[in-house]
Amino acid sequence: MRTVTVDVVLPCLNEAEALPWVLARVPAGWRAVVVDNGSTDGSAELAAELGATVVHESRRGFGAACHAGLLAAEADIVCFCDCDASLDPGLLAGFVRTVADGGADLVLGRRRPQGRGAWPVHARAGNLALARMLRRRTGLRLHDLGPMRAAHREALLGLDLTDRRSGYPLQMVVRAADAGWRVREVDVPYLPRTGKSKVTGTWRGTWQAVHDMRRVLAEPDTGSVDAEPETGSVDATMTGAGR
Repeated sequence: MRTVTVDVVLPCLNEAEALPWVLARVPAGWRAVVVDNGSTDGSAELAAELGATVVHESRRGFGAACHAGLLAAEADIVCFCDCDASLDPGLLAGFVRTVADGGADLVLGRRRPQGRGAWPVHARAGNLALARMLRRRTGLRLHDLGPMRAAHREALLGLDLTDRRSGYPLQMVVRAADAGWRVREVDVPYLPRTGKSKVTGTWRGTWQAVHDMRRVLAEPDTGSVDAEPETGSVDATMTGAGR
């Protein structure tokens, strides 16, 4: 049986302090693709020194960086993870096994805050509101729209994702649901990030992200959700259109 290959896309903007920790936890044999989004702290150079493949994306935006990484990926399965040391890339091994074994088409990490300051109150409130809107739009019972996830590369490319800002992670889930993908959500520890967040560190950044995501939720349905509900330890389930 052919070995499944894995690329981990790590969008990066001034994360030099966190990079050694993050890259050290990428599972052996996987390729780390650090997408530098205009760093001024030497992040790109450091990532290259630490053995990562570095991709440069001049257009600012979380979605722009993520999609540049997806386009640069070559592996069977592509994972996404923040590059700020708030999430451990090593946990993606379980995500990949689920996707490779056919247990799900898209696996998402549900963030569980560890310690004070890991997840600001305003960020949690915005995430909760979006999860509710997502359920109404797609029928998916998700609790979080976090950045940690895994899916087959070709399938991700087939979603034809267009958002290049904060709505990118949500658009991935919405279009996957519309296409009938089986989506699973698993708990992951969420640690206090290294450095200041570009999005959830401020009310303005949080609500700009909410604005971007509301726009994504207003997109017309591109397919149909006809998957059977998940059972067992899976948190996310398909419940029908829910509109």
